[in-house]
Amino acid sequence: MTTRHQIKPGQPLTIGVLALQGAYDVHAEVLTALGVTPRLVRLPAQLDGLDGLIIPGGESTTMLKFLERGDFFDILNEFVHHKPTFGTCAGCILLAKDVSRPEQKSFAALDITVERNAYGRQNDSAILHEPTTLPGGPLEMVFIRAPRIDRVGPEVEVLASRDGHPALIRQGNLLAATFHPELGHDARVHQFFVDMVRKAKETAPREPEGAAAV
Repeated sequence: MTTRHQIKPGQPLTIGVLALQGAYDVHAEVLTALGVTPRLVRLPAQLDGLDGLIIPGGESTTMLKFLERGDFFDILNEFVHHKPTFGTCAGCILLAKDVSRPEQKSFAALDITVERNAYGRQNDSAILHEPTTLPGGPLEMVFIRAPRIDRVGPEVEVLASRDGHPALIRQGNLLAATFHPELGHDARVHQFFVDMVRKAKETAPREPEGAAAV
């Protein structure tokens, strides 16, 4: 894995991984290798104090069923609209503004339209190496029953594509991939997100020293 960029001393980060389904444990392993403290998130209270969050791949409809218990969906919705969040595959679908084939509930945080399972079934999975704006040459992409991004809004930055369709995108504090970077051998996407989280933490407004509740 690429671990050239390390967390700055004095800037510890805790990044959550939504642990309802999918390869959340592998995401946590990559974060650990990059010097970040991971936290598996299964309950709304576990979002407290996180610097960022990864929503992994899996089955988006199944994740929604878990999130509809209690206030989890609403609390997570508030989080992704205010904190750095990275969605991979199913996570990308949940972040999208518009979901097609079929339409589906989402957080509507990313100004994109996503078509579910657009690249076929499980046996249509593929490992590709495509150009990217990230430094370091072509990017390894592991596609498994992947969605396809059919539209991006004007504020969305395309970092890598597959067959002319965006595969890795960024909008503000949000990052999304239609592939599974945690299943490959290239940690650049995770490192890119870690750098996003660190920058967001460093630039976040801080309470004045000595401030106290009245």
